Amino acid sequence: MVTTPNGNPVASHRVAEVIAARILSGDLAPGTRIKQEELAAELGASRVPVREALRILESRGLVGLRANSGAWVAEMTPGDLNLSYRIRERIEPLLLLDSMPRLTDADVAELQKIQEAIEATDDVEEFLVLDRRLHWTSYRGHQTTLLATMVERLWDTTQHYRREFMRISGGGPRSWVTNSEHRLLIEAIERSDGSAAEDVLALHIRRTRVELGKHPELFGNT
Repeated sequence: MVTTPNGNPVASHRVAEVIAARILSGDLAPGTRIKQEELAAELGASRVPVREALRILESRGLVGLRANSGAWVAEMTPGDLNLSYRIRERIEPLLLLDSMPRLTDADVAELQKIQEAIEATDDVEEFLVLDRRLHWTSYRGHQTTLLATMVERLWDTTQHYRREFMRISGGGPRSWVTNSEHRLLIEAIERSDGSAAEDVLALHIRRTRVELGKHPELFGNT
């Protein structure tokens, strides 16, 4: 049972974070039905905060609510994913450019340390955590909440497909390319070369989109 420090049932936003964590970790796959009664019982919450939590997650693109059918983990079609990545190619470099002037030497050192950890692992789940940490460290200087919110939503809604792609593609040349792109990005940030950083990031996102497009099996019967 998940409770607040005073022992009361969790509020809707805490329930939302529990469900979101299960979706992003892959414990709840796209298309999985979310049984509200079972979830409420498990978390020690009434159905009201659970329903509110599902609405929160619907607004984040993680859950779909269907009339007379209930709640389901959101799915994507190849077209949805392609569009999501095309949007990322355009807005994520803008977020990076806004962040870069406020990044410090300590931030750059942290980026280098994260990349070393990425290169030292062959575990998919660890890679996903570290990859997200690397990019969001590069964005931490931003002052554009709207862009950051949009980018975070797109990262979350495409998480499952990145995970499955990493599992089926394995390491080898793709890992080498990913690491090289990360290194080039960090070097551009260290030089305060916004133009180069923008180009590397856009290419990095575009390559992932193209590679994902080669694997229609990721989308089941969609």
